[in-house]
Amino acid sequence: MGKNKDNDELLRAQINDIIEADIQLGINDYLEEKEKKKESGVGFSDPEDQATGLNVKVSRDEIDKILKEYKRIKKAEKSNLGEVKKLGLTDQFGRQL
Repeated sequence: MGKNKDNDELLRAQINDIIEADIQLGINDYLEEKEKKKESGVGFSDPEDQATGLNVKVSRDEIDKILKEYKRIKKAEKSNLGEVKKLGLTDQFGRQL
């Protein structure tokens, strides 16, 4: 495997970890809210209570789309115009170049 392929796989793994962590936070919030409802003793039966667990799958295609967008942004940052923007240069009228 080339260096580029290794970097792609590393980025893909990092994106996957970020997405899974974000989803896990959502699941935790959902479960906490569900637990609060149980403790409040409202007395109504919720059909969601019969669910035994939440399963999440992240599509590899979606990760590839995010990776492609990330690479496009990084490429734009490395371009000559991107470098000029980083320097914060202005023209004679004080406008950004």
